[in-house]
Amino acid sequence: MGIYFEEKSRVFTLQTKHSTYQMKADEQGTLLHTWYGEKTDNTDLSCLIARWDRGFSGNPFSVGGTDRNYSLDTLPQEYSCFGTGDYRISALKVENADGSRAVSLRYAGHTIEKGKYALCGLPAAYGTPEEAETLAVELADADSGISVRLLYGVFEELDVITRAVQITNGGKEGVTLLKAASLCLDWQTGDYDWLTFHGRHAMERNLQRTGIAHGVQSVGSVRGASSHHYNPFVMVCAKNADEEHGDCYGFSFVYSGEFLMETEKDQIDQTRLVCGIHPDNFAWRLEPGESFIAPEVLMTYSPQGQGGVSRIFHRLIREHVCRGQWKHSRRPVLVNNWEGTYFDFTGDKLVDIARDAAELGIELFVMDDGWFGKRDDDNSGLGDWYPNEKKLGCTLKELGERITALGLRFGIWFEPECISIDSDLYRAHPEWAVAVPGRSPVLSRNQLILDFSRKDVQDHLIERISDVLKSAPITYVKWDFNRSVCDKYSNALPAGRQGEMAHRFVLGLYRVLETLTQAFPEVLFEGCSGGGGRFDVGMLYYTPQIWCSDDTDAIERLQIQYGTSFGYPVSTMGAHVSAVPNHQTGRVTPLSARGCVAMAGTFGYELDLNRLTEEEKEEIRGQIRTFKELYDCIQYGEYYRLTSPLSGSCTVWETAAPDGSEALVSAVYHHVQANPVPVYVKLRGLDETASYRIRLAGAPEGQGQDERQTEHKAEEIRSGAALMHAGLLIPPAKGDYCAWQLHLVRINQ
Repeated sequence: MGIYFEEKSRVFTLQTKHSTYQMKADEQGTLLHTWYGEKTDNTDLSCLIARWDRGFSGNPFSVGGTDRNYSLDTLPQEYSCFGTGDYRISALKVENADGSRAVSLRYAGHTIEKGKYALCGLPAAYGTPEEAETLAVELADADSGISVRLLYGVFEELDVITRAVQITNGGKEGVTLLKAASLCLDWQTGDYDWLTFHGRHAMERNLQRTGIAHGVQSVGSVRGASSHHYNPFVMVCAKNADEEHGDCYGFSFVYSGEFLMETEKDQIDQTRLVCGIHPDNFAWRLEPGESFIAPEVLMTYSPQGQGGVSRIFHRLIREHVCRGQWKHSRRPVLVNNWEGTYFDFTGDKLVDIARDAAELGIELFVMDDGWFGKRDDDNSGLGDWYPNEKKLGCTLKELGERITALGLRFGIWFEPECISIDSDLYRAHPEWAVAVPGRSPVLSRNQLILDFSRKDVQDHLIERISDVLKSAPITYVKWDFNRSVCDKYSNALPAGRQGEMAHRFVLGLYRVLETLTQAFPEVLFEGCSGGGGRFDVGMLYYTPQIWCSDDTDAIERLQIQYGTSFGYPVSTMGAHVSAVPNHQTGRVTPLSARGCVAMAGTFGYELDLNRLTEEEKEEIRGQIRTFKELYDCIQYGEYYRLTSPLSGSCTVWETAAPDGSEALVSAVYHHVQANPVPVYVKLRGLDETASYRIRLAGAPEGQGQDERQTEHKAEEIRSGAALMHAGLLIPPAKGDYCAWQLHLVRINQ
């Protein structure tokens, strides 16, 4: 049991394996937040709250206006409201029927149930009654009739607590939600940094660590999607916290649309974090009796620094977010034709690439953009999801059968949310495009957005995509989205409800994805938005992997995948070996380095296999064998960031089997140095009492992998204790971008 309620003091204590979360309904009915952090007992910690008189911090009339020590402006609260005395960033802002914007919530009851709550129409972590419990706390505003149901899911063994909110208008007149955040969390003490992940197209999720200072700091998106530019995952850490030590908290918003994560240090050095849908494009009308559900936030605490938080999230996402047949099935090694051919291909050309792929041990061929409608560049055709048989030289079914006859699976690319002006669909339904009436729309990549807030648009796309998937032996879909959303207006909504369009768009996307993934369980769906423009837990509920970035340069990917790893597991990161010179940077890196980096993801290839030399083909065969041999260790192992690509000469990471039976240490040098400084790393996740055999990954026992063997013994044996506490010397670089993969196997004793 992880949820406790003490009736006399009205204290709620949520216990996980290593953390405690506590709140209390005080004598006025305010739901106070009293503690989140290192595990303690169920003692009422409201005694730590300093109730002192503060100038210009008003006192609620409900306490007679005489207790100048009681103010919502300084009390740590579980769900703060705008307009009734708390001047800090708030979680809830409502415009009442009379135009006022005041809400005052008080405790009205609670329930505790086995199992994890679900959210209608929204993705959320899931758990059985043996794995999770749910606490629902009811808050109410007696004057307006608005009620708020705070939902808490407790995964005791995982050290995870989830948060979601349901807001109901129980009054007699309509109201408008102007802000409906999913989480508000107050720390009474502590001096914190927060880690955020910024970026841009082709360079996503760059780590940034800044101090939480007086004033408001925020990251977010108003682009219609979670975006390349900021990720809806943050960490809050003690100043002394590092990769493996110190108090650290993680927060991931289970949402694929516009979001805002804010922090504020207040006048008495308390820290507040608020997370939810971005309010700039949000105004949700609630008529009497109607409810609104705010998306879920996942949160955890670890005393083992950022690495501890990351590994908790990795387990949570793999086991309690990703679903379906591909949750645990080994995903196929693929080749995607995009960087190999772009739009310039025929069916015969694709079959030639697939034939070479089959000979190399590749298992899935993916046909990217250009197979449908009038689509020889990115100026036309989007929305016309009918195979261009003239271009392919055959039907889609025939092409799929030719490829599957080679022993490969067959995959295909879609971009369902976008539409070209030069398309039959736009000519038939211009009202389905997102545009403000009377204004010229903003184009991006020469395309517009389809209004997914409309059910008729959703139904049309479900029908068209279903027909395509039924027509050919397709077992993989790459789901792309190649622009940000602006001109937010829906012809299906009245003027007074246009503030609902951005969120309804995301709800429509989720409905389409839920329908298709349930109808085609054998299909592996991979998310994409110009690479990593919608890399969030919400999408992972439907697509268990996401194309990590359109930047396939191995050295750039070190930084991109490093930042991504803070909140997301290896098994979710689409990563491919591409051609050199790299199409984004022009950099030339060895095939061994490209393979090493791509193996820290779902692994595949994105190049024209017909252009490879025999030596390169043989190396690829070896990479595929290595990846398959170490698949479980790579995809399901505990992930450790041993060095950072942001400093030093070499990026090193490790994946270790949860039982300590094996580990893979991967290292990529950024550049070669004369008279280099040695690179040492202390390994993690091993059995200190055991010994390990160390060899080059992919090499037969007793043999090295290639000429680098001369710089590294073919095989050596070291104790787990020595590797973890004294360390491992990484072999030196032999040329720019040299890569090493060292496989450690526990010796049976």
